[in-house]
Amino acid sequence: MNTAFQWRGALGLACAMALAACGNDKPAAHAPPAAEVSVMTVALRDVPIVYDFVGQTQSSQQVEIRARVNGFLDQRVYTEGAVVKAGQTMFLMDPKPFAAALDAANAELAQQVARLKTANADLARVRPLAERNALSQRDLDDATGKQQSAAAAVEAARANVTNAKLNLGYTTIKSPVTGVSSFAKKQAGSYIDPSNSLLTYVAKLDPMWVNFSLSENEVLTARAGQQSGALRFPAQGAFDVVIVLADGSQFPHHGKITFADAAFNAETGTYMIRAEVANPDGTLRPGQFVRVKLHGAERRQAIAVPQEAIIQGPRGQQVCVVGPDNKAQQRVVEAGQWSGDNWIVSTGLKAGERVVVSGMLRLAPGAPVRPVEATAARPAPAAAAAASGAAAPPPQPQAAAGAGGKP
Repeated sequence: MNTAFQWRGALGLACAMALAACGNDKPAAHAPPAAEVSVMTVALRDVPIVYDFVGQTQSSQQVEIRARVNGFLDQRVYTEGAVVKAGQTMFLMDPKPFAAALDAANAELAQQVARLKTANADLARVRPLAERNALSQRDLDDATGKQQSAAAAVEAARANVTNAKLNLGYTTIKSPVTGVSSFAKKQAGSYIDPSNSLLTYVAKLDPMWVNFSLSENEVLTARAGQQSGALRFPAQGAFDVVIVLADGSQFPHHGKITFADAAFNAETGTYMIRAEVANPDGTLRPGQFVRVKLHGAERRQAIAVPQEAIIQGPRGQQVCVVGPDNKAQQRVVEAGQWSGDNWIVSTGLKAGERVVVSGMLRLAPGAPVRPVEATAARPAPAAAAAASGAAAPPPQPQAAAGAGGKP
């Protein structure tokens, strides 16, 4: 009986050990499959950049319409806010006092002309008698003096007539330029004198000026970049100026920079630049805020990657780099300016490295990947560049001055 019990215990122990062995016999773990990602091989190349500023429009010629003579304002003959042509009548003043002054000046001129005729006749009689010693030299001198005085009086009277004609003409007040008119500051019946002679404004709309400013740091950074060769600006500073309106639409006419201030503004510490743009339809009006984009600069031998290749991580801007072993590693980079749809990377990448441009969000550090070469970083097309901004400093004043004010 004891022997049978021992055999049954040994058999149970063997079964338990067999079951334990079966439980420990797990299948071997398989490595996850390599994820397919699109990569691009970065390279050094010249990348176009666009400088972006906030500007304000200004009339290229804003004229004050003032009365040039004293008198009563008779009539306003233009429509306030309308576009007026050069030479168009805008105000009429009471002409009657000035017409009377012109008549008096003409009468004075006629009187002086008559006196001159008499003086000429006297001199003509005295001169031959004096030559025959029938009259003294004193008589000849007196006659000559009277004739010359009468001639001078005629010239003075003629000048008074001219002045009276001008004053009468000034009663009709015209616009010297073609532009949009402002409201009338004086109404019919007002007495106009030098203290209140301003009647309205006329602002020329074509061409239009656009003013924008550069900070001192931007100017110094741009100068350093140009001197080091990292930045290249267009010859003679001929930047292409693109205007973007408040609704995001692009103004159809491009402009050029025509003026750069001679000094920094002591109050704001900025350097003013002026661009000139055609405005034949009057779309732009003085005082508008617009975005000014300067095209034509290049960053030389730079690395540019698509926007989607850069992600924002806990340590800042990052990219996924695929090493020679086809494993993904995160890399902290420093991205600066835009170039179309691309970021210009200043630090963190070297030429020849492969950067993941799509599919990096599902990658873990050190994960194996199956890289597929994607299209190289896209250069900034004109349309994309027009919508892109630049975080880097703008061109320097020296370059601007060399092109009639180009920044």
